[in-house]
Amino acid sequence: MPDLNDPTLRLAADLVAIDSRSFVSNLPVAERVERELRGFEVERLDYRDAKGVAKRAIVAHRGPKGGYALSGHLDTVPATGWESDPWAPRIDAEGVMHGLGSVDMKGQVAAAIVAAQHAGADVPVTLLITADEETTKQGAHVIATRSALAKSLGLKGIIVAEPTSLAPVRGHRSHIAFTATAHGVQAHSSTGKGDNANWKLLPFLAEMRSVFDRLRSDVSLQDADYEPPFSDFNLILDNHGTALNVTVARATAHIKFRYSAKVDPGPVLEAVRGAAQRAGLELAEQHEGKPPELPADHPLVALGVALTGVSAKTAPYGTDASELQALAPCLVLGPGDVGTAHTPHERVRAQDLLDAVPLFGRVLEAGKG
Repeated sequence: MPDLNDPTLRLAADLVAIDSRSFVSNLPVAERVERELRGFEVERLDYRDAKGVAKRAIVAHRGPKGGYALSGHLDTVPATGWESDPWAPRIDAEGVMHGLGSVDMKGQVAAAIVAAQHAGADVPVTLLITADEETTKQGAHVIATRSALAKSLGLKGIIVAEPTSLAPVRGHRSHIAFTATAHGVQAHSSTGKGDNANWKLLPFLAEMRSVFDRLRSDVSLQDADYEPPFSDFNLILDNHGTALNVTVARATAHIKFRYSAKVDPGPVLEAVRGAAQRAGLELAEQHEGKPPELPADHPLVALGVALTGVSAKTAPYGTDASELQALAPCLVLGPGDVGTAHTPHERVRAQDLLDAVPLFGRVLEAGKG
């Protein structure tokens, strides 16, 4: 039975135990990772996110130049809905590790680091460790645009570790995040002196429902190579803590639109921008890199298929590959089931993490010469 005495599982547990939700600093967990990188050339890329929170991305290299990089992120989603301590990692009697980030994706980071540590001296080994993958992909963007070390290596490709059940993912969607804001006047709702910003949002939201429906019915905006074929268009509303007896001074609609490489985002951009203008709303946009998608016969896809014995597929979610593809072709591959990610029951089979170590090692070995 796998237990926490194993170096991979011990490291995974150590990383899970450090709170690194995207809205807090990841410096403590980055420093824990750096303790594993003795003998590597380490480049620290420090930055502050949009809210001024200190973050760090890491590029580490050992051995000859070239070869393949292993990439993973250190941030997690919020701990919404957890009834147990999300930062108390444990392995149960069935050999399953529980904890926030266990599958998405500190377990993968641990497996990648251990595989890198075990690689031979003649093997080119590169690790790309990011932050903010769950939000803006800013850590990956910083590596892709600022890392002198990564750019100097002439990488053949990048394995972006995510929970794919060790099936190679050759392409996925990227997102555009829209933030539409309406302003009103705060007052006690009984006085009639307030101006509720929610009413100003309603015309915009009605048009957004039409966009949502069109994405699910208009085949020209769909991609049959993905499941589901229609693009995600997810809406979250925020009244910023306003009480029920107070008129809303600020109302915000957040929409995440995911699209694949074959889908033109232009009609959706035009519809959202037009609706916001007609409703008199402020509109902000945050764009990821273009959706990464390798052809089925690409050499990196062929390598992934050969090493796993599993056919390549596409995925409806997004990863750091949308930014890291600027450095080298990306294939998404890692242990665990994405179905438990972003849930209050996040978990991963310990054996899956252990099985990923030799697989990642074979990827690195394939980069020689």
